[in-house]
Amino acid sequence: MNPPQPEPVAVIDIGSNSIKLLVAVRGAAGPIHPLRSRTIDARISAGISAVVPRLTEAGMAAALEAIDRLLADAAAFAPARTILVATSAVRDSANGGEFRQRVRALSGHQIRILSGAEEANLIGRGLTCDPALVDVRDFHVFDLGGGSLECLAFRQRRIEQEVSLQLGCVRLTEMFVPDPAAPLDGATQRRIAAHTRDTLGRASFRFDLGPAAVAVGAGGTMSTVRSIRAARTGATFEQTSAVIPLAELRALLDELAALPLAARRQIAGLPPARADVFPTALATMIAVAEAGDFGAFTNSVYNLRYGLAADALGV
Repeated sequence: MNPPQPEPVAVIDIGSNSIKLLVAVRGAAGPIHPLRSRTIDARISAGISAVVPRLTEAGMAAALEAIDRLLADAAAFAPARTILVATSAVRDSANGGEFRQRVRALSGHQIRILSGAEEANLIGRGLTCDPALVDVRDFHVFDLGGGSLECLAFRQRRIEQEVSLQLGCVRLTEMFVPDPAAPLDGATQRRIAAHTRDTLGRASFRFDLGPAAVAVGAGGTMSTVRSIRAARTGATFEQTSAVIPLAELRALLDELAALPLAARRQIAGLPPARADVFPTALATMIAVAEAGDFGAFTNSVYNLRYGLAADALGV
């Protein structure tokens, strides 16, 4: 008699800049085995830097369409449980409740709104499931989204610090970039960097794990850097090194900041929907690296969705 097959869970992460699906089961070779992963760029966070942020009708409509498509994807795997969560954009918006009601009416699913602390903890939970990090004991984690930057410090694989900062690339683009269609000038880059350093300082985030600690870069920015690298070398994403040197980030920012938006949208590996905020995202992560004296980030895709799946699967 064949042993029973593990039941999958589906997680949909409604982020500020994109909406992501993970369908996963308990793994034989590791805690989690992904069956399906998909990302749809559907920016829900336009206007997030306003004094009273509100989700736009266009943003909500795009998000509803993306959620519907991802739920259809997940249904093919007959998940035992489907989890929908939302982060900074919905959390901070005055009409986030209306959006939740519309998702419930469309899908029958309730959205769980994660606090900044919950988001950071679940990102950390996901990262500890990454087979590539299994031997890493002390590490910082920086997960940059559209609305916020989650910062964590792990000592002996236990969370020692966690903070969620309003440094998302959509938020900072709205705050500092007067014309996202134009090249990003040096003065604006310096303002973004200074604001990032000041915000880290006010949060009292400590870079004190020692020189052997690894800096992990999660989220779409680091993955996009690898996608651009893959496109330029003829490799697949998985074939690229997960290590992204600070020098590579600086060179890529110099290249892309000099281009208008129309030209950035032609860069292979850079999703056109991210091209307006990507230079800001690079400037932010460079400032983080400089603040922590990191020579490189190690990219991991085992972030929030994996943490939620790990919780749901009990691994």
